[in-house]
Amino acid sequence: MKKTTSGILAAAALLIVGAALYVFFSESREGLPAGFVQGNGRIEAEQVEIAPTMAGRVAQVMADEGSLVALGDVLVQMDIDELSAALDRAKAEVALARQAKAEAEAVVIQRQSELRRAAHEFDRGRALLAGENISESVFEERQTAHQVAKAVLGAAEARVATADSQIAAAEAEVRRIVAQIADSTLHAPMPGRVLYRLAEPGEVVSAGGPVLTLLSLENVYMEVFLPAREAGLLPIGAEARIVLDALPDYAIPAVVSFVSPEAQFTPKQVETMSEREQLVFRVRVRIPEDLVEGRIEHVKTGLRGIAVIRLDRDSAWPEALEQRIPPELFE
Repeated sequence: MKKTTSGILAAAALLIVGAALYVFFSESREGLPAGFVQGNGRIEAEQVEIAPTMAGRVAQVMADEGSLVALGDVLVQMDIDELSAALDRAKAEVALARQAKAEAEAVVIQRQSELRRAAHEFDRGRALLAGENISESVFEERQTAHQVAKAVLGAAEARVATADSQIAAAEAEVRRIVAQIADSTLHAPMPGRVLYRLAEPGEVVSAGGPVLTLLSLENVYMEVFLPAREAGLLPIGAEARIVLDALPDYAIPAVVSFVSPEAQFTPKQVETMSEREQLVFRVRVRIPEDLVEGRIEHVKTGLRGIAVIRLDRDSAWPEALEQRIPPELFE
């Protein structure tokens, strides 16, 4: 009997809170307590396109529409057969370039030996010419041979430098292809939910062509539109509460993260005729990440509701807006 009585009391309390919220939000904007403003909106989140950096064939898609994904999860694998073949060829080019360098270095050693011999003959010829033991023409031949040996050595050393450049270019090509292979595995850049699956295995997509559209669950917010007289008083970081139509008995804490610098005509989704007839400023009310993280599997975009924003820090929140979502509601 005691359990039944406590259950009835709890249900009655929820009905009272729900009724209070209904009365509170059924009033007009002018009926809000001083220091508060409100606007209609819906839950939204940033959309991220998961796309390859280069054109190719889709090999695997690891996520379905509606799937929750964590940061770093593999979402798409592109076909890498051609890239693997190109990598093998690039590695072979590196090996050939290194072999060419080794051969060029061997030639340098040979040319250095020839230069030392030519230099010795040149110095000996100069001494013999001074003693008039050889003719002028023989000395000139030795001088020419020395100069040729120096030039040949320089050419051989240049070929070594060229081989170094070829090795660097071939290694750079290997790194480029390795990077392309790594980019062919597409990971989740943040926790989120797959909104759309736009390509299937076997399809060819262009560079930047989306395979999946991911709904980021790190940045969940509601956008409302406020007249200039209210938006002008709104500081970034102002406290807010979001009340969803699907959960009218609870208020979700939030903060103002963005106020548009330019006025615009009110979008069509604002339902009040008087509001559609005036210029407004777009205001984004963001739900803190820690609140989203604990209930990430329950986050759904498109849910409609209202956002109440506190303009004056000294204004006390109405009791109806202090009813937080209990953790056990999602267990």
